[in-house]
Amino acid sequence: MSNSSFTPVLSNRDMGNAIHDEVVPAEHPWSGIVRKGQVFRIIDSEGCQAVDTLFYSLADHTERYSAQDTVLAQGAPYIGPGSVLYSNRGNPLATVIADTSGSHDTSAGACSCESNTVRFGHQTKYMHACRENFLIAVSRHGMGKRDIVPNINFFMNVPIDPDGTLAIADGVSSGGDYVEMVAHQDLLCVISNCPQVNNPCNGFDPTPIRVLVWAD
Repeated sequence: MSNSSFTPVLSNRDMGNAIHDEVVPAEHPWSGIVRKGQVFRIIDSEGCQAVDTLFYSLADHTERYSAQDTVLAQGAPYIGPGSVLYSNRGNPLATVIADTSGSHDTSAGACSCESNTVRFGHQTKYMHACRENFLIAVSRHGMGKRDIVPNINFFMNVPIDPDGTLAIADGVSSGGDYVEMVAHQDLLCVISNCPQVNNPCNGFDPTPIRVLVWAD
């Protein structure tokens, strides 16, 4: 399935020149450092895989991605080519410079065991979720639950109805689609490769992703 209204912005970077190249297994967390001026790419390896993502300033983790500031600054609810990702202090963290999928969500937030229970029933309480993945990842860097803020959901299709209602719909990304960003300061990137199987954000079948970093 593709997004017919979206014009891809391609990258000419050679994956063989990446200084970091790693596959993140399905349902797993990941964290890594991206230095100022470096380029960071997330690849949806098999398609229709939501990638919940947060950015923190490496120098001060209390400065972190702000969905509100980002949406306000660009005057649009989705992340795509040219989007500047802003911090809670109004500073640019990164800019999207290549994107083959488009319309990445930054409104629906991360799934949790508690929200799974409310949305899908108490029988889902045991299921691993993105908030738990985030907690695992940020705890490695001295942070806790209070440091987990509203995130970007790369490759997640969340239409907004005229009345403001959000819906999680079938994904539009295909295998090999990617989004690429350049960092404006030293960043800690935290990812939950979403384990959700109760709605279509992962095509009901979570799959691996790939992350790469280039020196520039």
